[in-house]
Amino acid sequence: MPSQRPNRARPPSERESKVCLRCGRPFMWRKKWARDWESVKYCSDRCRVGKSS
Repeated sequence: MPSQRPNRARPPSERESKVCLRCGRPFMWRKKWARDWESVKYCSDRCRVGKSS
């Protein structure tokens, strides 16, 4: 059973991940994306700027 850790950061193995829409690589949740994680679609600025595949 996973331990409940209120007010503590999750270890990397428990963080959410997504797949970049442009390059197809998986990327993990980062603190700078905490406010808008639901709208993050690209793994980097390079992928975001070069939207057309």
